[in-house]
Amino acid sequence: MPKKTPNPTKSLKIPFFIIVSVKLCALISRKLVTAYAAKLFTTPIKHKIPKRELKMDSESLQNTLHIPAIDKSITIYEYGKSEKKALLVHGWSGRGTQLFKIADSLLEDGYSVVSFDAPAHGKSAGKSSIMSEFIESILEIEKQYGPFEIAIGHSLGGMSVLNALKNGLQVKRAVVIGSGDVVQDILDDFISKLRLKPEISVRLRDYFEKKYQVKMDDFSAYKAAKKIETPVLVIHDKNDPEVPAKAGIHIHDNLQKGSLFLTEGLGHRKILGNHDVINKIIEFILN
Repeated sequence: MPKKTPNPTKSLKIPFFIIVSVKLCALISRKLVTAYAAKLFTTPIKHKIPKRELKMDSESLQNTLHIPAIDKSITIYEYGKSEKKALLVHGWSGRGTQLFKIADSLLEDGYSVVSFDAPAHGKSAGKSSIMSEFIESILEIEKQYGPFEIAIGHSLGGMSVLNALKNGLQVKRAVVIGSGDVVQDILDDFISKLRLKPEISVRLRDYFEKKYQVKMDDFSAYKAAKKIETPVLVIHDKNDPEVPAKAGIHIHDNLQKGSLFLTEGLGHRKILGNHDVINKIIEFILN
């Protein structure tokens, strides 16, 4: 019997026991359920590295880098030895080797690759993280391992690349794949998946803004896009169940020098290994 493969257009579901525990918290108090939702939102799942990524893992030079701005340390992967460098940024609950097929293609075209496990991801220590820590990690990596010619980010990593560009990251070209866009939309979707009332999404936003002393919407990708002069290729699947294609389209519409490539039937993760997608990335980088 042929092995069943996951449907790339089917959204990942939150476990039922979490839904039940969230509902119980909601019955006790809105403050409690907001704090619990915040904990869930900032706690990534650490997946075991799959066999397909073991080559990049074993052939990379790995080091630990301290990020002073957040007082956390992360694992760095140096893959290849070329002076031309590309920075790869994984998404939420991802790993530094997750974009391995893109990395292998970059090596074939004369680049070396630097990637990393964000705080609380992969081999990096910690149990919680948030996008601002991805951004600070990117900026510190540029200081220690740059300069980079290319930056490529997937999902939350795409949002982080755009925000890092806004905050001074210097590259010749950037690519974002399946990137989220409006922060409030992301919070709304998360609260909806937890089957909580929409008002909890607003409370969750307020919770984070008070805790981190920031405006969450300032991290929205389209806002960063407006300030970026670097050419950016936006890649998004029309059937992405995790991040709707309207996010990628909206980001593209706000870029000064943007290109848009929409795929179909690849979902949120399968897109990372697609031959046509990788060819499009290489074509964009080299032209």
